[in-house]
Amino acid sequence: MGAPWFQIKHLAESDGLVALSANFALYGDLSDRMMSLAAGLGPTQEIYSIDESFIDMTGVRGDLVERSHKIRSRILQWVGIPCGIGIGATKTLAKLANFIAKTAERKPGSYPENLAQVCSLASLSSTDFESVLAATEVNEVWGVGPRISKQLKAGGIHTVLDLARLDAAMVRSRWSVMLERTVRELQGTPCIGFEDAPAPKQQIACTRSFGHPVTELHQLAEAVTEFASRASEKLRKQGSLAGEILVFIRTSPFRKDPQYSRSMVVPFRRPTSDTAHIVAAALAGLKAIYRPGFKMAKAGVMLMELQSAAVQQTELDLEDDEGRERGALMVAMDGLNQRYGKGSVHMASAGLQGDKRVWSMKQERRTPGYTTCWADMPVARA
Repeated sequence: MGAPWFQIKHLAESDGLVALSANFALYGDLSDRMMSLAAGLGPTQEIYSIDESFIDMTGVRGDLVERSHKIRSRILQWVGIPCGIGIGATKTLAKLANFIAKTAERKPGSYPENLAQVCSLASLSSTDFESVLAATEVNEVWGVGPRISKQLKAGGIHTVLDLARLDAAMVRSRWSVMLERTVRELQGTPCIGFEDAPAPKQQIACTRSFGHPVTELHQLAEAVTEFASRASEKLRKQGSLAGEILVFIRTSPFRKDPQYSRSMVVPFRRPTSDTAHIVAAALAGLKAIYRPGFKMAKAGVMLMELQSAAVQQTELDLEDDEGRERGALMVAMDGLNQRYGKGSVHMASAGLQGDKRVWSMKQERRTPGYTTCWADMPVARA
């Protein structure tokens, strides 16, 4: 996992390894389709990641397992994505049930056959419930990382059942309040709240590896402009302002070329979400850290010190109304890019060469945009 392609590409010929370039637009569209169908499980949904969500099924009548199987079949038929569904009294138990549902299908014999695809821990008898927990290693629990898992196993706690039987107060004193919360969740006491909307991000980053080594400052400026513009759009989408921006460049650690890696944090005069101000700060930082003679392999920006746009720090009104006008300009810019496609309107310093820019990702093995591009849409002929 995470291995550079050049180190494993020989496996394509010797072992039939299939390599595909990322297609983020396709992934995002399929995720939206899947989430809209999964929402049919219950009245409230919390999208946790691109491929996972929590559904509050409180008050839903009928057989929940049968309902879940129908939703799963619908997702598979309409979107073409297989998934696992886990049902539990708490988020931690639901995550655990989801792991069991997928494992029971992929590894027959690891769990009872009736728990494959859809696993409801809430409907199991106490004996069967404990049997399932005893068959699951403790490191499979949501929130138990490698370090804590190693400590637990050193103390004789090897299975989820061992962890669930611990005294929660003792866990808090010996480890942390976070692990105590996990234990209580395994015992059936909800400790992790349900969020209808995702919390605003504390940092927004946009980074990319280049398709070819980049040595010229103007090429790096194009890339950094593109990254800062995308980060700014995400910032406005969540209704936030940034107090500072970090920009970095680095060479490839896998090449024998001279190595160089630098970053710089540039504060804003006042918190902003204006693309022009953010790009200008990013380019100022880039010029300060750039050194000629190095083959850059990656660059990126990170917006930090984020705060809500609803509460702003202002100054004495000694300037014109440029701020309000630029706010309207950003709204128009986002609207045009949303309607006509990303990059339809962009900063001039991002360049005008489109996909021919030397720093663009190769994506030679990118799958077609079956659901996001008219030209890539499959055509069936009778």
